Amino acid sequence: MKSLRKYTIPFSGLKLGKHRFDFDVDDSFFEAFEYSLVKKAKLACNVELDKQETMLILNFEIDGWIGLTCDRCLTDYEHPIHIREQQIAKFSAEEVDEDDEIITLGKNDHEIDITGLIYEYVTVAVPFIASCSGDGSADKCNKEMLDKLNALSGSDDDKNEATDPRWDALKNIK
Repeated sequence: MKSLRKYTIPFSGLKLGKHRFDFDVDDSFFEAFEYSLVKKAKLACNVELDKQETMLILNFEIDGWIGLTCDRCLTDYEHPIHIREQQIAKFSAEEVDEDDEIITLGKNDHEIDITGLIYEYVTVAVPFIASCSGDGSADKCNKEMLDKLNALSGSDDDKNEATDPRWDALKNIK
């Protein structure tokens, strides 16, 4: 986790107003998370920190690509990512339960760790069905692999055509 130390922003010495921080997110970032969906990535994370008297407003812009495997043809491809998110961190003297929308910082805190936020934003941006053709058509998929998969799935259909005679008797009940 020491390699992730660079994803902290020291805010205690900053003046009130907006400040910009740039981070590179690559494969080594996601290696720190044991069960990460993302294994390969090349992302540029730009964070605009707006420091105010009682809170910090963090605006995230994450652009680049993540490496995924196509669910249709099993080809590895680079999926483009464009993320725009905002996180609010509030200064509070008393201890408050963590909220998903607002991070609470104590009076002794002098930096904010954005590792978890970056990881969460990128993981949520992973598509439910990964396809190397973004429009959902199989035009860009590996034709050779699709032909092999279709041939294998066709042989299973032949086996399923011979049904159990008990089921045939049940169909006659209708």
